[in-house]
Order: sequence, then C-alpha cells, then structure tokens
Amino acid sequence: MTRQLRLCVIALAAFCFGSLAATAAAPSASAVSASAVSGAARKAITHETLWMMKRVGAPTVSPDGKWAVYSVLEPSYEPDKAVSDLWLAATDGSTAPRRITHTKEAEDDVDWSPDSTRIAFATKREGDEVTQIYILDLSPGGGEARRLTSVSTDASRPKWRPDGRAILFQSRVYPNAPDDEANKKAAADHKARKYNVRAYDHFPVRYWNEWLDERQPTLLVQSIDSDSAKDVLSPTALAQESGFYGAETDTSVTLDPLWSPDGREIVFVATIERWNAAFDHVHQHLYRMPAEGGEPKPVTPAAGEYEEPRFSADGKSLFFRYALQDEEIYHLSRLHCVAWPAGGAASLVTRDFDGEITHYAVTADGRLVYFLVEEAGKENLYQVNASGGKPGLAVEPATGGYTSLSIPQRSSRPLLIAAYGSSVSPQEVVRIDMRSRSHVSLTHVDTAAAAEIDWQPPEHFYFTSSKGRRIHNMIVRPPAFDAARKYPLLVLIHGGPASSNLDQLGLRWNYHLLAAPGYVVLMTDYTGSTSFGEKFAQAIKLDPLRTPGEEIDQAVDEALKRYSFIDGSRMCAAGASYGGHLANWIEATSTRYKCIVSHAGEVDLTTQWGESDFIYGRELANGGAPWAGNPIWREQSPITYAANWKTPMLLSIGERDYRVPLGNTLQNWAALQRMHVPSRLLVWPDAWHWILKPEDSRHFYEEVHRWLAHYLKDGEGG
Repeated sequence: MTRQLRLCVIALAAFCFGSLAATAAAPSASAVSASAVSGAARKAITHETLWMMKRVGAPTVSPDGKWAVYSVLEPSYEPDKAVSDLWLAATDGSTAPRRITHTKEAEDDVDWSPDSTRIAFATKREGDEVTQIYILDLSPGGGEARRLTSVSTDASRPKWRPDGRAILFQSRVYPNAPDDEANKKAAADHKARKYNVRAYDHFPVRYWNEWLDERQPTLLVQSIDSDSAKDVLSPTALAQESGFYGAETDTSVTLDPLWSPDGREIVFVATIERWNAAFDHVHQHLYRMPAEGGEPKPVTPAAGEYEEPRFSADGKSLFFRYALQDEEIYHLSRLHCVAWPAGGAASLVTRDFDGEITHYAVTADGRLVYFLVEEAGKENLYQVNASGGKPGLAVEPATGGYTSLSIPQRSSRPLLIAAYGSSVSPQEVVRIDMRSRSHVSLTHVDTAAAAEIDWQPPEHFYFTSSKGRRIHNMIVRPPAFDAARKYPLLVLIHGGPASSNLDQLGLRWNYHLLAAPGYVVLMTDYTGSTSFGEKFAQAIKLDPLRTPGEEIDQAVDEALKRYSFIDGSRMCAAGASYGGHLANWIEATSTRYKCIVSHAGEVDLTTQWGESDFIYGRELANGGAPWAGNPIWREQSPITYAANWKTPMLLSIGERDYRVPLGNTLQNWAALQRMHVPSRLLVWPDAWHWILKPEDSRHFYEEVHRWLAHYLKDGEGG
C-alpha cells in the first residue's frame, strides 16, 4: 500500500506497553499472577489502572552487548506531571536496572558510542527552546548529561561516527538558509510579518495534525569537542530540488541517516518527488554522500519506499527494507542487501517469504539476519542467511510477541535483546534465548500491576468467508467470565486497512477495558488486513468497504455458532479510522446491531479524497479520480444509503485530525439528525487522529461505556 495508507495502521493507537515473559526461564503470566496476588481476587481493569501503568520503551543495546538502555514513562492525569527517564539494564540480568536520567522531558533517539561508554539522545531540557542533542557518560564518575548542540531549528536522531569523535544528526531548516544564523533570520522574518496566512503552490498542505510549512529536513555533523554544527546536506543540488523531502513516518519526517563503516560517507533516505503526491507515488531513493559535504548519489537504482538502512559489522553489506510502488495499493516491505562500498543493484535477502518485516538486526558475525513478522495477532521472530534464502521461524511466543529487536555488533557472544508484550502483559525488555526458543525478562516494571488484573489472552479462530478466504478472528472475554451466562457482543473493527488486530496492550481501544463492564469483544482481520500475505492485503483494491463489511458480518455469525455465551440479540459495532469507515458502512447496510460507535470514520469517499492529507492512494483503491466514472465512489460511500439509516450512533472526532478530517463526521452527524436516528456527537478540540490527553481519554471511555450500557444492558436494547 502507499506509505500514507501503510501509516494509517494506527501504530500510535496501540501505545504498546510490553511484557511479562512467559518462558521456561521465567514464571508464566498465570504463575506470576497467582504468586503476586497471593490468592486475592483479581480486579477488572479500569481506565485508571490502564493509564497509570508505567510504559517501557524499546531497548537500545550497547555495542559490547553488556547494557541495554530503555525509557520508562511514569504517566499522570495532571497536565505536565508525567515523567519519562532513561534506565540502564545489564543484559545478563546480574544487576537490577537503574535510572540514569532524572528530568521531566523524555529522551528520544538513543544511540550508543562505539566504545559503549556514552550515549547520545535528543531532548529538550530547561533553558532549551527546541530539542537538542545531549551526551551522557555512563562510566563511573561520568556526571550529568551535557548538551552538545545549540541549533535554533531543533535536533534529532543522533548517530555517533564510528571513531566516536563526531555526531551526525537531523534538523528541519528553511530553504536557502545555509547556516543557523540564516535560519534564525528566516524565523524572525516570519514572526515579524504583519499578516497571517498559509500560502501553497503544491500538494500536500497538511500531515496528520499539522499544517505544513516550507521547512525541510537536513543533516548536520558536529564534533563532540566543537560548539557548532555543519549542515552538510542543505548546500547540495539534491536538497535544493523543489520536491526534496524525507520519508514520512506516523509522527514525523525522517532521512533515517547513518554513517558508513569508515565514517567517510553518510547514507540516508530521501525523495525529490514530494510535489507528485497529488497524482502519483512519491518515490524515494537510498543516497550516499561524502561526510564533509558533496553531492549525494543513489546507492541503488530502484525507486520505492526505503526504511531502516543498516550496515553489517564487517562493513561489506548494506541492508534495508524496501517496498515496491506501482498500481497495487500494497506491497510487502522486504529485506534487501547491496554490496558496500560498490553499491548497485540490490539482492533480495528474504526469498520465498510472504510476510512483512517490521524490524530486523544482523548478527555480529554477519552470517544471519533476525527479523520480526506480524502473523495472525502475534509478532514472531524469524531468521535467514544474510546472503539470502528462505527464512525460518525462530521463536513464536505463545501470546503477544516482540515489538523491537537489537543485536550488539561487538559482543563476544551472540545476543538478541528485544521488547516483548501482549494484551495482558505490558511491554518489558527481554533477552531472547535461541537454544530454548524463549526469552527471559530483564525488567519487571509492570509485572505486579498486571498480575492484579482479571484478564485473559484473546482466543483465536478462523472461518472461511463466502469468497473462500480464510479469515482470522480473536475474541476477548470479560472479567469474572462465566460460560453459563449470556453476554452482549462488541464487534471491534481495526483501522488501516493495512493493519491487523494484534495481541498487544493499547490505550486507544483497549480490548479488556472495553470488555470490562461485561461484554465479549470480537475482532476480525477482514480482507485488506496485513500479516496474511501480500495478495490478501491487495484484495481490498476496488472493494474498499463492501467485502470487509460482509466478512465482519460473517464473523459474527461464526462467533454465534461457536460460543453459546454470546447473546446475538444484544450487539454493537465500533471502530476508528478505517474501522470507523466500516462502522459507518455497517450503519448503511445492516440493522442487526443495537448501536454503533464510530471515531474518525469517513462517510463519503469523495469528501475523504478532497479533505484528507493524502489522495493518490485513495484513487488507486477506488479505480481512478472521483470524476473518472468508477461507481465505487458512490456505491461504497455510506452516505449514499442515508435514507436507510436506523441504528443509534455515537460519533467521535478530533478537531485537529487531518487524516480523516472533521468534514466526514459532520456529514455523518447531519444525516443522522436529518433521519431522526438517535445519535450523539463528540468533538475533541485538542485531539487529532488519536485522543492523547489523559482526561480526554478517560472521558471517551466513559462516553462509550454509557452508550453501550444504554443499548445493550438497560436501555432500548435491554
């Protein structure tokens, strides 16, 4: 799928926490629960329980393999009271983890020095107007972190030069501003303007939750003994192309930079086709340039989507994830490799493999590549020969899976450090043991809190759809579950569509929190979902809502056959983003539900095309531009069938959401009110595609639970 649709997977919506390690080397989640609670009855999850759990970030392992640095967020409901700090854990588990920063602002983009004694990170500390790069010496007596950079344009993604004497980092600068003084002047000129207007000559103009401006990404290098940084990229002809830009992620724009093994070159991902976004793919290339400055050149000739460039320890190979861009709406991101420093055509590493790689790491000896793959709710570890071949499954956790992976490049022993979690195990840092095909927890940040909650992992089942496709599903049972009782059903629909239902703990649509009042939750990976092969994800093209909606309906029928404890007379459907699109489609095509909840859902395909922050991928999905004559634009728009709407509906939208903008929800609301359908509208002024503020999140769940209770328990549906 296009990068924008791929980013609609709601990665942030998951807010994945991580793990209790259920392995032979550590007690199982159930054993931990029994021990920790000491026989006391476990409690149903509440928003307070969920929100106040500490959140463990992905670990970054030192080159010598002895240490792993990770963040821990300590949440709060009070504004500006949350605290995030870095912690240090011994990878052999010999000592207890310790906190190494003690500040309010989070530290991001941690990178280890080559000698494993220092870390660099991006943060904004007292006195900083923008994010800067800091260096922390972790050796005994190393002291406090010191600020390295003093740029006015912010700094991120630090990378140590292989000799440890300089740091490469990324910033956003104004066009034709060759140094920081020029950027300060450009910013001052903007501030001094007596008028206030946003002016554009090209598409796009917005991205996720912000209006775009003229600033573009660049790369700077600064010696660790210097007071100033040198912009090595902005002066180049490549960066001065009008369509120059970086790769868009779900929260930012990045050049994904790294040093060459000898420190003489810089490798990065960029495009010069940014202004093609209205009518074509925005193709990227992987570039190389002299570290002292000079014109960048492509590393490999193929255009497409590039992610995670990484060198082998011996410096002879450059690996990266690459996805083709053509008339299909989705392509797997596959692992490729190119010889270094020769460059040229890349070779496919993961051959005869129909899974998408989310993270990967190369072993220190350069012989193997380990990588993570989402498969039917799980996130499994695979391995493949670095020279290429058919991958093999290495570790498949019983529940949940691995959400990050790191391998030290100078360790005396093979070592895999990862983050592991599941929907009942908040994320923790683990060490993977390939001999036992399991893992051991190095942290236990949320173990005790998780043990007190009455929750169970999802149960998986499949059925064959009317079109002959094998459809994966998960159900979640409520706390204090009694199979002899009858429970209302909440059909929860994932976003994307290039996404899937993962057995992971999240904040936005937490399965167990939704089930807590006494509902069974059903989740279906409809056609278009990822983790079931490339063709399955591509099959949603020219059929954006009808077939997925039918499969959700068939999943409900299958669940009613399988599970006698589900009350088919009391059901509700809910979803956000693409899940909201499908919730709106269910409003238009079904009357079997007592109520519906839709957050950030489109109701008219043409409105979504015109207002969203990207459009070309929608034309690929729907068979051309809205005026090109394809009937899909009307036939699969829920608003077309508004005359038939009857099901009570709760609508929710972030006012700053530019991915599924407010216009769709207002159209939906107008139609519901016009047709006298019981409905309620929630507009969150401070929210965008996700409701991030703690009190807003708490109230969102209160609204949803009240809506469900009214129609499924004590109101018209009772």
